[in-house]
Order: sequence, then C-alpha cells, then structure tokens
Amino acid sequence: MVEGRPFLEEDRHPPKRRPDLITARGLCKRFRNGGTEVDVLQGLDLDLQSGETLAIIGASGIGKSTLLHILGTLDRPDSGSLRFNQDSLLDYPEEQLAKFRNECIGFVFQFHHLLPEFSALENTMLPALIQGWSKPRAAKAASEILVRVGLRDRIAYRVGKLSGGEQQRVALARALLLKPPVLLADEPTGNLDRANSEQVHRLLIELNKEIGMTLVVVTHNLDLAARMSRRATLADGRLAPVP
Repeated sequence: MVEGRPFLEEDRHPPKRRPDLITARGLCKRFRNGGTEVDVLQGLDLDLQSGETLAIIGASGIGKSTLLHILGTLDRPDSGSLRFNQDSLLDYPEEQLAKFRNECIGFVFQFHHLLPEFSALENTMLPALIQGWSKPRAAKAASEILVRVGLRDRIAYRVGKLSGGEQQRVALARALLLKPPVLLADEPTGNLDRANSEQVHRLLIELNKEIGMTLVVVTHNLDLAARMSRRATLADGRLAPVP
C-alpha cells in the first residue's frame, strides 16, 4: 500500500516510459580559436520525449547555441550519435537531411532572419513553398498561423515595418507552419522588452500544448526557463539537470 491511498495495480506495473523522440549520445565538438583548440561539447548525452519542454541555460559562449545547431542538424558533431525516432541523422546524405529539417524541425533565433522586403504572409509561407505546396494552400496555412500568433491585422505588412515583437511572432509562425515535431528556440526573446517577451513566452507554451511539439529553448531568461518541464545547465561540455 502506498501511504495515503490504497495500493493500485499501476504501483505493481508502472507505466512504461515512452520511446525518446531524440537521443544524443557522446556528442563532442571542438573549435579552433587562433592557435588554441576549445572543447565545447565533451561527451554530451541528451534524451527528449515527444511533447516535452526543455530549457538549456548556462554562461555565454559555453556552447548552448552549438548544441542547438547540432540537434537541428545545422551543424555536425566531431563525434557521437544523434537519432530521431531511432534513425541515425548523422548517416543521412545532405539532401535527405535538408528534407528532414524542413519537415521536422522549426527554428526560432534571437535575430529573426526574416526577409524585410517580404510581407509577414510571404515570410511565413516559405517552408511550405520549399516543400512544394501550391501558393494558395501555403497562403491559407500561413494566414491561419499568423492569426493564431496575434497578427491578423499585420498579415500584409512588410516585416521591415513591424515592431520587434511582431517580427519575432512572424518568425514563430514561420517555424510552426508545417507543425514540426520539434521546435528549437535560441534566445527567442533576447532582443525584446518585457511585455513582448511575455507574449512570446506565453505563445511558446500554448503552441507546445496545441501542436504537441517538443520544445528546446536556449535562454538566459529565468522566467521562460521556469515554464519548461525540464531545465538543464550546460557546463564543461555536458548537461546537468536543474531541480
């Protein structure tokens, strides 16, 4: 019997852990800085389940963005393994890897990387057009996600005319257009004021629940980190859980 309640059958047979969506083992990455070699990642391990949220915190220049780029297959480790649904991503040829990124990974960066002369709608449509969707289909999906992130009245605006908070919401809409199973966010509110940061934080949590994507956030913002289901610190090339 468990104290405070009767013995239940699930106590005898606890639910099995779901298979991990992403599994990283022994990730190592070294950079050369002048005549000095710097080990950024040193045998790093990470397991991520579908739908969970993780905040990665740590000092500047410690390798958080490098880790995010490797998880998103924008960069390759010097050694180690990276699996998605048990498939070895590091064995993919470049063309297959590009297709995987387009379909399965959404990216949001501190600097939004939008095309300033394009409208919010045109920027948001890009992942779907790359995948081969028709323009009407891509425009419909882009309009819907832009409305969801609160930009109904800004859909036709050139992003160069939008505020910083609005631009970051366009970047979030673009990242989530294809409903990828994974969203990687690198200091997504690093350039925003408190009010806009709070709006983006709330959207990240709400959309994680609505879409069910796995969310990994690199951040110095402790308010955002506290909203994640897991937190980890990157130090000495490895991750350590934060209670």
